[in-house]
Amino acid sequence: MTPAPKQRRPAPPKRRKPLDPARAATLAVLRAVSERDAYANLALPALLRDRGITGRDAAFATELTYGTCRTRGLLDAVIGAAAQRPPDAINPVLLDLLRMGTYQLLRTRVDAHAAVSTTVEQAGIEFDSARAGFVNGVLRTIAGRDEKSWVDELAPDPVRDPIGHAAFVHAHPRWIAQAFADALGSDAGELDAVLASDDERPQVHLAARPGVLSAGELAEAVGGTVGRYSPYAVYLPGGDPGALAPVRDARALVQDEGSQLVARALTLASVPGDTGRWLDLCAGPGGKTALLAALAVERGARVTAVEPSSGRADLVVENTRGLDVDVLRVDGRETGLEPGFDRVLVDVPCTGLGALRRRPEARWRRQPSDVPALAKLQRELLGAAIALTRPGGVVLYSTCSPHLAETVGVVADALRRHPVRALDTRPLFEPVELGEGPQVQLWPHRHGTDAMFAAVLGRLA
Repeated sequence: MTPAPKQRRPAPPKRRKPLDPARAATLAVLRAVSERDAYANLALPALLRDRGITGRDAAFATELTYGTCRTRGLLDAVIGAAAQRPPDAINPVLLDLLRMGTYQLLRTRVDAHAAVSTTVEQAGIEFDSARAGFVNGVLRTIAGRDEKSWVDELAPDPVRDPIGHAAFVHAHPRWIAQAFADALGSDAGELDAVLASDDERPQVHLAARPGVLSAGELAEAVGGTVGRYSPYAVYLPGGDPGALAPVRDARALVQDEGSQLVARALTLASVPGDTGRWLDLCAGPGGKTALLAALAVERGARVTAVEPSSGRADLVVENTRGLDVDVLRVDGRETGLEPGFDRVLVDVPCTGLGALRRRPEARWRRQPSDVPALAKLQRELLGAAIALTRPGGVVLYSTCSPHLAETVGVVADALRRHPVRALDTRPLFEPVELGEGPQVQLWPHRHGTDAMFAAVLGRLA
């Protein structure tokens, strides 16, 4: 009797290789941004510390995470074209994987095979072979062309829609590019430079605490360089600023040089008979408050800080430790404070369009519909600040946004409705080179700072 043929066992399914630590960290942050509205610049450093990722892996994770977040609009346009379906029709997890893979293909020197294969493998782990095949097909289509080729096909016509073209090329929503062009006015030819500056990884700026540490001493202690404009600024070449001894012991703060200039400007304004009552009406998280309070010590003045958010008020307390500051946890529009302050800083909540380079995903999170409500709040806070200022005192209105509705529009409203006059703010920011006044608009491509706006108003009788 002929023996029955042996049945062959089915081959075990291929074991897929999970993502390496750097890419796994990137995907985790992308998911947190998509699902929980997390902030990439806060989530990534914490995750790298928790997972013990350092060195080249940490640098790659940082570039991949922040780059993918910044260029999301451009990546989605390319993914949609390659997949022949709108991005919002793709599973959100698959879409984040495709964004991560596409960024590697278009914006890094990562080998195309590695970029595709690692992404496909993770898609197979997260889902199944069919989804992995979909990711493989999309990424291979994208890999067949370079970024310029995709941009040439998908971007608006540069002649018919130059702002839309610039926005697409530099991965910004069109409305933000339009807001920048409006704020630049006659210098709108610099729009490409402004948008490009948002894609550059910004230097970390430190502020030496006046009366405790000079900028030169801080620079020597941390291996940095003294800033160009603020007498307290130091530029850090890299690394984790929170690990630096001067930052840990409150002799220095992490603070953009533009913010330092704003706080300093308030102290430089001429106020005859200054009695030493200074107010920071929108204090959280406390960087400007700390600089004001340190300068107040040298002038025999005292700072009152107002911050309604409990968490941000806690940060004000932390950032001003060792300084004599009264922190009030109340709404800046209804503080209950006795009027009569000599100097009032009102650094209002805003869209944050001037600090997009520091918040990678913010350009896609903000919407044009956010502006009217914020502008209303800004007008109310400025009105409250003016009411708390004595005749002869000054109010410095500032915001980290160049959007005209949040800057000159708010100031113009205050000049119409309140007993104030506009003062020339530019001398208070020397030696910064500035254009027409009387307000000040800083720009990252010109000054290396966030796009801070500042206007000083003098209180009339």
